[in-house]
Parts: sequence; C-alpha cells; structure tokens
Amino acid sequence: MTEAQLQTLVEEISLQFFKRPFRHRAVFNKRLKTTGGRYHLSDHHLDFNPTLFAAISQSEQVGIIKHELCHYHLHLLKKGYRHQDRDFKTLLAAVGGSRYAPRLPQEKSSKVKRQVTYRCCGCGQLFIRQRKINTERFVCGKCGDKLQFLKIVS
Repeated sequence: MTEAQLQTLVEEISLQFFKRPFRHRAVFNKRLKTTGGRYHLSDHHLDFNPTLFAAISQSEQVGIIKHELCHYHLHLLKKGYRHQDRDFKTLLAAVGGSRYAPRLPQEKSSKVKRQVTYRCCGCGQLFIRQRKINTERFVCGKCGDKLQFLKIVS
C-alpha cells in the first residue's frame, strides 16, 4: 500500500463511519515498532506502522485506522480522546475499531529470553537472571558469600 492509497482509505473510512471529513495527513512511519498507529495532537496527522500493515489483513488495517480516527475526531471535538476516557471507549465500540494492535507472528517467536545462572559458593542458592551481573561486586542475598557464574541459556 502506498501513502496515497493510505490517505484515500483513511478519508473514506472517516466519511463512512464517522460522517466527518479527515482533513490532515495520513503517512507511514517506519520507526513505529510496537504500535499500529499514532495520532499527533500538535498537527493532527496520523502515523501508521508499514511493517504491521503489510503483514495483517485488510479488516485489521481498517480496525487500526478506526482507532486512530477516534482519537482524531474526539480531539477536534474537544471531547475525551484518550484511551481511558468514556467518550473514546463508546465511539470505538460504536464504529467497531480495534482496541489493540495485532501481534506479528515472527514477533512472538523472536521474544525468547536468555537466562544467566549463578550459584552461591556458600549456601548453594541458585540465581537466574536475564542480564549478566558483576560477580566481583554482587554477593548472595541470603548468606553474603560470593556468586559463581554457571551458564547462559538462550
């Protein structure tokens, strides 16, 4: 999808579901990683995540656009445009927008966390961490003895 097609789609959805015109810009922003879109309060333009839009279906794209248009129209009407506001929740439910951005399939598998394991030399207590720690500086919280590095499991 090009930015011109995105702009046209956003304008059509705004007229069809909100009965109001969309008079600002809708663009793709490659820096968005964890969100489907973003509404800018300062200049009222909408950013959308191009990698997410390429991976999801047309109906999910429309749901994300409806979500951002809820922020847009409510802010311009000087009503509650934030996620926790009642105006936002009721309008989002009325137009059928998505509450959350869908997760990408490769994102779920790439979130494998590594585990770094340490053992206390005194009491034998095991410590499992996600990051390495300085064994010269940190000691066991139970007995105060030195920690010994064991292994990293990815």
